[in-house]
Amino acid sequence: MSAVEEPTPATVLFCGERYEVRPGATFTIGRDADLVVDDDNPFLHRRLLGIEHTGGLWWLANTGARLSATVSDRDGLLQSWLGPGAALPLVLPHTVVLFTAGPTTYEVEVLVPATYTPVGAARDAGDGATTLAPPVLTASQYLLVLALSEPLLRQGANGRTEIPSNAEAARRLGWALTRFNRKLDNVCQKLTRAGVRGLHGAPGALASGRRARLVEYAVSSRLVTGDHLPLLDQPHPAPDEA
Repeated sequence: MSAVEEPTPATVLFCGERYEVRPGATFTIGRDADLVVDDDNPFLHRRLLGIEHTGGLWWLANTGARLSATVSDRDGLLQSWLGPGAALPLVLPHTVVLFTAGPTTYEVEVLVPATYTPVGAARDAGDGATTLAPPVLTASQYLLVLALSEPLLRQGANGRTEIPSNAEAARRLGWALTRFNRKLDNVCQKLTRAGVRGLHGAPGALASGRRARLVEYAVSSRLVTGDHLPLLDQPHPAPDEA
């Protein structure tokens, strides 16, 4: 009788460090966990995420009570929103996990043996011009998303960053705060209608949570990338109205 082959370990990447996760135990991520992403952020759960091997697959579980995580492939072709108490199988060879606690957003990568590889549709090379946003967003709405996402896009391998406040992002764009807030409402409403979850201002929902979800979605789906950051340093047209 041949021996049963042990499943290949998973690998977790954070801040340039690698952690090997072997079957038979749950690898936790949080403020007081196997991977401590931040030990002095009171908004972060002691154990927010867990990774374990069961049923022949690696799984990512949200074990927190309040925070959600955005899970995507490295190229932004697939994306899931993992709420508290939910779990999903890690079937992609390279998974990017973004989650926000208070003002800080964290990025963790998980590598597992691939059981599924996303295939994107052929992209039009055209004349080299970059498509900046889906038609649902106006030019100024796109700049708003880019300004909020700028620190995360510039973070490199730091693994954590702080999302700008509305006032900070408005100053970056040279806009009045009231106009910025109105634009943010418009962006969230439009993307919600387009099927993006977690942006609708439910009763009692904090604006910071909505802003964080917007940034996580924009970066993980590659709606905004580092290649677009020079747009923030160009003269900005007067904000158009929706």
